[in-house]
Amino acid sequence: MSGSRRELNREANELKPRPRLGRTVVALTAVSFLTDVSSEMIYPLLPVFLTTTLGASAGMLGVIEGAAETTASLLKLASGWWSDRVKRRTPLVVAGYALAALVRPLIAMATTATQVLAIRVTDRVGKGIRTAPRDALIADSVDPAVRGRAFGFHRSGDHAGALLGPLIAFALLSWLALDLRTVFWLALIPGALAVATAIAFVRDAAGAAAPTAASAANAATPQGAAGNALPTSFKALLTVFTVFALGSSTDAFLLLRAHQLGVPIALAPILWAALHLVKSAASTSGGALSDRIGRTPTVLAGWVLYALVYAGFALASAAWHAWALFAVYGFFFALTEGAERALVADLVPATRRGAAFGWFNLASGAALLPASVLFGLVWDRYGAATAFLMGAAIAMLAALGLVFVARGSLRRGSPGA
Repeated sequence: MSGSRRELNREANELKPRPRLGRTVVALTAVSFLTDVSSEMIYPLLPVFLTTTLGASAGMLGVIEGAAETTASLLKLASGWWSDRVKRRTPLVVAGYALAALVRPLIAMATTATQVLAIRVTDRVGKGIRTAPRDALIADSVDPAVRGRAFGFHRSGDHAGALLGPLIAFALLSWLALDLRTVFWLALIPGALAVATAIAFVRDAAGAAAPTAASAANAATPQGAAGNALPTSFKALLTVFTVFALGSSTDAFLLLRAHQLGVPIALAPILWAALHLVKSAASTSGGALSDRIGRTPTVLAGWVLYALVYAGFALASAAWHAWALFAVYGFFFALTEGAERALVADLVPATRRGAAFGWFNLASGAALLPASVLFGLVWDRYGAATAFLMGAAIAMLAALGLVFVARGSLRRGSPGA
């Protein structure tokens, strides 16, 4: 009789309408879309601008990008914690987007690599202020049964903007014959639109979504323990994320490698756009996949794919290899970005989501400075192939660590970890 009742409950849950993503998720996706249009009008051109126009080395490129992302990561922890404390996330989200939109185009005025460093760090301060509260706001705003899909949808919009941005830059450079500095100035327009959208439409959630029977079946791990403590399982996962981040240097090196393989400077925005086309097209499905099969298997597949792509960049010898590898690289993001964020939300109490996302971003971002500096130094001394093989090896080490952590969670009674 109890088996029949469970079967009836399962069928009833399957007949229920699929939970909607809601206005907040859609609005934040639009804001991220516009922000990335602005950012990606600049970013794919920045490595060449630094190394040719300003005469910076690969090592300096690693310092700039690593310092910028590490600064952002430290602030993500503080802003996430503060949003939990004051129980308001929207003001921090709006402020972070506004600061970045204001300072990002100032790269057009830079005459030294040090000035670019200062601008990039300030830009990333804005990112640091907004990211953890924004991710917590997304988790607060949706039913846990579609949490992976919600984060995947947000990342899809983000990457759609990153697709359009380089295309705009390519058109401005190739068709209108504008110079790099003018393109950088024009990035102010979509940035301002993003801030206006955030002010007009983003609102704090009334409360965290309650778990459902479907979410209990689909989530990779159960909701975090009651209270305000961050669970041990989350801390173990954080350690593995940090190891992976040590092998995950700035993507600027991929663009530099592509140029080394023969991709012309004028096509760098198109190459970057192709990467984000794959990201945007696959991210919603990647996040939804983690709702169905579990977070950890989805993330693990992505990390193994990352290692294979980096090994491919080490062995590549022609321009078309760069195009193919960039396309495959997009699936790494689709498999991991939504699933990782959903996993964080699954593991912690709702009252600690801001801090948890802050720690998550700190783990993945603070390591970017040493990772990028090390990658640049190895590149300068031993060549690009050695640097990429090093990144692949660290990614595989992290993947093994993820398997170990997941098995430990299973032994402690966390199904699907």
